[in-house]
Amino acid sequence: MGTFNKPWAIEFAPGTTMLFITEKEGALKVMDTATGSLGTVGGAPDVAYGGQGGFGDVAFLEAESGEPLDGRTIYLSWAEMGADGETRGAVVGRGTLACTAVDACAVEGLDVIWRQAPKVSGRGHYSHRITFSPDGQYMFVASGDRQKLEPAQDTGNTLGSIVRLNLDGTPAAGNPMADQGGVTAEIWSYGHRNILGMDWDADGRLWDIEHGPAGGDELNLVREGANYGWPTRSYGNHYNGDPIEDHSEDDGFVKPAAHWTPVIAPGDMIIYSGDMFGPWKGDALIAGLSSEALVRVSIDGDDAQEVDRYEIGGRLRSVEQGPDGSIWVAEDGPEGRILKLTAK
Repeated sequence: MGTFNKPWAIEFAPGTTMLFITEKEGALKVMDTATGSLGTVGGAPDVAYGGQGGFGDVAFLEAESGEPLDGRTIYLSWAEMGADGETRGAVVGRGTLACTAVDACAVEGLDVIWRQAPKVSGRGHYSHRITFSPDGQYMFVASGDRQKLEPAQDTGNTLGSIVRLNLDGTPAAGNPMADQGGVTAEIWSYGHRNILGMDWDADGRLWDIEHGPAGGDELNLVREGANYGWPTRSYGNHYNGDPIEDHSEDDGFVKPAAHWTPVIAPGDMIIYSGDMFGPWKGDALIAGLSSEALVRVSIDGDDAQEVDRYEIGGRLRSVEQGPDGSIWVAEDGPEGRILKLTAK
């Protein structure tokens, strides 16, 4: 279905054949997958491009799926430069689509509604994936550790955490540390490293996929108030070879449901719910970067296990389920393809 310049996220507007694509350097594209026609969406934000930073995720509200594309709410994430010109951080913005045709589409009234705190130096581990609770009431945002490690164990900031917000970006009532106020009131879980995918299973449970260091990629069942141990415990080691203590039963941290060494280098994840690949329903499908494969993981209660991987022949940055149950993947890189996978 064509090539794109460093595509990072792909997302269908619910109830349509319109696929929105973020390109890391800052462009927002839209493709009508029924016709193959392509347009550039105006009103995209200015992004702090460099390293792992740039344009991030795109997300829509399921509750608006019966409405015209024009006038729908759109959520975007990206890396933003700090006022000092030396620091950066992830942000989430909310706007409205003015979209009458694939070549006449723009985002209007885009306002930043959430900022990762604090902004820090460096250009890595933003995470900034967005998902909404199955009831449509809350927004969950992945906030990576920004390669700073120890802040992931400090709940006075939102680095290395998943935050749970109202749809306007304010902290949601009932969060596990809501009574502490400030950014701490946003936190749902912490002790994460670099979360690149989140999705919900049929029981309404949230799962995430995250990069380990040298080894130790993790699939986690995300629990309210839980601490996942980074950087105190990991099934990987630091890139310089320094060891990190493995998890133990009595370490006080939540253990991953599955982990990988050698790594699969996850780029994104969905939990499949369609009929086209019927036997896969309920499985996690992980877009692999260094593994250059779609990795399928069976979920059984709180446990998970890789059951297959399908080589695509390129680094996979994003994965999405199509309206007909097909599977769409976006390749990483300056000429990244977007591919539609269908059952034979």
